[in-house]
Amino acid sequence: MEYFKSGLKSVLGATQEGVQLTGAETVERLVERVQFSTLLDDRRDACRALKALSRKYRIEVGAQGMGALRHVLETDHADSEIVGYSLDTLCNITAPETFEEEEHLSLAPTLTGVSQQFTEIFIKQPDNVALVLGFLEEYDFHVRWPAVKLLTSLLANKPKDLQEIVLVSPMGVSKLMDLLSDSREVIRNDALLLLTQLTKGNANIQKIVAFENAFDRLFDVIMEEGYSDGGIVVEDCLLLMLNLLRNNTSNQNFFKEGSYIQRLTPMFKLPQDVDDSGWSAQKVSNIHCMLQVARTLVTPGNPAQVTSSSQKSMRQCGLLEALCDILMASGVPADILTETISTVGEVIRGNQSNQEYFSTVMAPSTPPRPALVVLLMSMVNEKQPFILRCSVLYCYQCFLFKNEVGQSQLVQTLLPSATEVISLTTGQLLCGGLFSNDALSNWFSAVALSHALVENPGQQEQLLRVLLATNTGGQPVSLLHQCSMLLQQCSKLHSKLGLLILLSTWLSHCPLAVKQFVSVPTSVTYLTAQAGSNEHDDNEELVQGMCAFLLGLCIVFNDDSVAAFTKDKLKQLVGNRIGVEVFVDKLGEVSKHEVYSKAAKHPQLKPQFPSDLLLDHEFCQLFKALEGEIN
Repeated sequence: MEYFKSGLKSVLGATQEGVQLTGAETVERLVERVQFSTLLDDRRDACRALKALSRKYRIEVGAQGMGALRHVLETDHADSEIVGYSLDTLCNITAPETFEEEEHLSLAPTLTGVSQQFTEIFIKQPDNVALVLGFLEEYDFHVRWPAVKLLTSLLANKPKDLQEIVLVSPMGVSKLMDLLSDSREVIRNDALLLLTQLTKGNANIQKIVAFENAFDRLFDVIMEEGYSDGGIVVEDCLLLMLNLLRNNTSNQNFFKEGSYIQRLTPMFKLPQDVDDSGWSAQKVSNIHCMLQVARTLVTPGNPAQVTSSSQKSMRQCGLLEALCDILMASGVPADILTETISTVGEVIRGNQSNQEYFSTVMAPSTPPRPALVVLLMSMVNEKQPFILRCSVLYCYQCFLFKNEVGQSQLVQTLLPSATEVISLTTGQLLCGGLFSNDALSNWFSAVALSHALVENPGQQEQLLRVLLATNTGGQPVSLLHQCSMLLQQCSKLHSKLGLLILLSTWLSHCPLAVKQFVSVPTSVTYLTAQAGSNEHDDNEELVQGMCAFLLGLCIVFNDDSVAAFTKDKLKQLVGNRIGVEVFVDKLGEVSKHEVYSKAAKHPQLKPQFPSDLLLDHEFCQLFKALEGEIN
């Protein structure tokens, strides 16, 4: 410290005996030295001293010295040492974080505002940013690294403004991309973080970065680092890749056409017999990011052409197979398994060839069972993690989506068969879940079964043939009859809602199902009582609204074949028992419920807790299409 003080004294010049300079006065003298000294050595020493003081006296150095430091970058750019000191000082005064030694530490909350103000002043002249970008071409570590750090600080404080400046700066993005080839890891790694921030929410920068060979460079780094076994750098590469691909159709096409999907496959090749202990926290993060990269290419929100061609590539290059291997491997952590199940779902969703392949995947159990059966066993098992069960439902919904063969196969497993069925089937599992004591299993099974009927009138009628044995040993009853009776008897919210979703899907556009439903004793009476109820709990109102919807379907798709419940008689019943206005209000309660808007947005539900799991995406689509017709 004494050495530093004596050095500072020589830079500042002599002071009167016994006079102690304040921090602000010291800074002022140093700034004057930077501005007016004719000798480069003097200016360099003054810049070094300002750097040393810039953490403690950030406000003073920033307020008095920013102009002088900027001038140094312009006029003394040939001297790497003084440029390095100036960049480091600017880094400190624009840093978003506070330093322990700051003079004004008690004002910590306002210091963030100070760094933003200094950033605003600095970038007001876009030429200043161009100057810093120019220093990225300097190979000297003490120039290049602080230049990267300064850009990172500026970007953290004023992201939108800096993105616009970099976008119009000639070769600005190219200079940043070249840093990924720097052999010094600290610079390469900081450049990765900088590019990740720079590409957030800016489609134009994302496109330029992609066309600057970003994917090749990122895959090279990932390979050098050891794929999923690599460190945090692998995760950083994947996060940047995610930024470039998410919601960017142009980059998704570029990724697909550049055969980069094939380069994803090795990332998912896991060594055989890896137990839980072989999964470090970093490996879990890396694989999680890899799965998200794969999903950005096949997510249901993408243009159909991007999704279908990506799905085809993933099947051809073995990526789908590698994902199925993870699915069936032992010792895979629950969160990775959950994300893999959802990823497999999106890779097969609506793609007949991929769905067909998935139906043939066998789990390595004794005896071997289809992967679909093993997954559904998890879904109806109340001891499995809730989020895992949700992802299995999503995967199974994706398997049935636009898959008439799969829908038919599920219903076939429930129909009477001439040959004895030895192995456990998907239909048996869903029926078991539908009638179990676990309300969530009821909901999952009912919703899964409803997806076998979506846009498939043939299966709606086939499912009417399903008969169930009764406990009393009497005549078997139809599945529809049993569901209707169960709805009237159950008191649990999830059980009720699941059955209402299944019955609504079943009765829509299917007069035969309506005929069978209204013939079940007290079914119509139950719906009228529920729709006319006065309970005002949010979830009860949702049940009442869905009962009104089901009653409405009984009217709209009624062929008048049951004399006691023709269209006109049901309308009369609604008018007399409920009142048309009340009926319409109850119906409106469904789309007003907060869970409705969430479920309607995306095919995959992302509930945090079971209480969030009330409605299904396909049901919301059905409700939206038919609510007007019922009104």
